[in-house]
Amino acid sequence: MSKKEQQEISRQLFGTDGMRGRANEGAMSAEVALQLGRAVGYLLYKKGAQIGRPRPQVVIGKDTRVSGYLIENALVAGLCSSGVDVFLAGPLPTPGVALLTQSRRADAGLMISASHNPYEDNGVKIFSRDGYKLPDEEELMIESLMHGQGCEAFGESHLEQIRPHHWHGSIELNQHRPIGNEIGRAARISDAIGRYNVMAKQALNSSVSLSGLKVVIDCAHGAAYKVAPQVLQELGAEVISIGVEPNGTNINDHCGATHTDALVARVGIEQADLGIALDGDADRCILVDERQQVLDGDQILAILGRFMQQKGTLKGSCVVTTVMSNLGLEAALKPHGIKVERVQVGDRYVVAKMRELNSNLGGEQSGHTILRDIATTGDGLVTALSVLGVMVQEHKKLSELGAEMQHFPQALKSFTVKAKPPLSALPKTSTLIKQVEADLVDQGRVLVRYSGTQQMARVMVEGQDVTQVNQLVQEISQQMLNEIETISL
Repeated sequence: MSKKEQQEISRQLFGTDGMRGRANEGAMSAEVALQLGRAVGYLLYKKGAQIGRPRPQVVIGKDTRVSGYLIENALVAGLCSSGVDVFLAGPLPTPGVALLTQSRRADAGLMISASHNPYEDNGVKIFSRDGYKLPDEEELMIESLMHGQGCEAFGESHLEQIRPHHWHGSIELNQHRPIGNEIGRAARISDAIGRYNVMAKQALNSSVSLSGLKVVIDCAHGAAYKVAPQVLQELGAEVISIGVEPNGTNINDHCGATHTDALVARVGIEQADLGIALDGDADRCILVDERQQVLDGDQILAILGRFMQQKGTLKGSCVVTTVMSNLGLEAALKPHGIKVERVQVGDRYVVAKMRELNSNLGGEQSGHTILRDIATTGDGLVTALSVLGVMVQEHKKLSELGAEMQHFPQALKSFTVKAKPPLSALPKTSTLIKQVEADLVDQGRVLVRYSGTQQMARVMVEGQDVTQVNQLVQEISQQMLNEIETISL
């Protein structure tokens, strides 16, 4: 199979953050989830056999979506049919699944979640035995096993075009059929939340208490609805919890990290010191200060980067972020001798660069913050506790800390597209982008990309004049949309 053909396959299931799509159809059907479980199980079984390890073990966690039951049972069936023992953690934040995978010495961890997406969607994130997300080449290997040569779906690039019966598996995969005592077993992990609770508290120095602080936390009716308020209370804070009544269909519904209006209002009503917004799987965090101002991931990185640098704990005097982060982050960190490394969008790419540089702080503007001394992936609760620790130790309000970074005006527009052609296939859009970049010179930038998890395009323009950047982002977005519509006819 050629490299180009392999890249076509990889675009069908795995995006920038695992698999994601509408639950019970296409890529997130029970049939495909079953095949995913079989493929993952087969690879783990094969690896174990090569080094003489006993039967593989996999940890599975999920958020609170009603479709979690469907996907979970399909994955379990596929894994057990490949001779893998499965341990079910139930509703648990994504970083909790990474933690359990490490601490139980499991061979892999699977998190069933569509993160900040609406409840109708679901997804699967896969962790290696070290607690880090799978690299691209291993995801490609899984897809190749699921795909099978000669499959009719070959070359299709959109999730909604995937038909479950096309993913019949390779001959190699279908010949792997453990029987009798070799079939895997499944069991529940009774203390999953407790284990994660203990890990999360490591973000706060043991001498630091949150006593006297009033905190409002919005758990988005998601995976952290039990554990996050519990941890904050045990550390001494007065906690007001919202978004903690999941019913299977209200996850991320006008709440959480992508919808902060309710949290902002509640912080004002309660006269709280801090508001914390998590998303559905609790791997991201957005904060609200006592003045009801929202702090994004860039501001969080600025606060933690400066504090860690002063304490001598910021490895390499480096913060890793993505091309989406505001130029104001670099301006805030440079006076402290901290350099900023940028990578493509996706927390997995941030983590990969952090591992390469041995950096211990990185993240995204969207609120994924990775504190690698504590967690292997973004962790919203750990992030919030770390910022609370700075507030307590420096005796500062969050508004004071947030003011350390000033945003450059930035406009972002996301819109649905029929196709995702490369920019090289959109000559008018490419020309317009070059013209805008020339006009901005070194006082701004343009970023155009497709979502790795949704059928959407995103256009971002950054500069010094807010009116100008808003106008430019509209012009580029409209030109791109028109050109895609034309070539899609």
